[in-house]
Amino acid sequence: MNKRTVGTRFEEKAVIYLQNNQVIIREQNFRCRSGEIDIIGIHEGYLVFFEVKYRKNLRAGYPEEAVGIIKQQHICRVADYYRLVHKIAADFPIRYDVIAIAGEKTTWYRNAFNHTGNFW
Repeated sequence: MNKRTVGTRFEEKAVIYLQNNQVIIREQNFRCRSGEIDIIGIHEGYLVFFEVKYRKNLRAGYPEEAVGIIKQQHICRVADYYRLVHKIAADFPIRYDVIAIAGEKTTWYRNAFNHTGNFW
């Protein structure tokens, strides 16, 4: 399997996991020129932008470690664009979460990082 196929498989696994934990999924694989957000959903009154990271094993490190500052900035830029296109108010509460899948273990990091950059 190539990386894209593997990524899609584990994003689907993350969607099921999130739905089982009361997340309403709004969109998957939202893309624009600035990048992509894996999953966008609503949870406990927040609009949540989810980044899904998978590692078969920990030889390359923990999956959540792959969401560094550069990746965070890309996600925030795409999130800003999503909010603009969908006319989501600037004061609507948002959150950036990471779903880390290591082997068979899934860990949900809520509020994994803060917004970087300027919204509009």
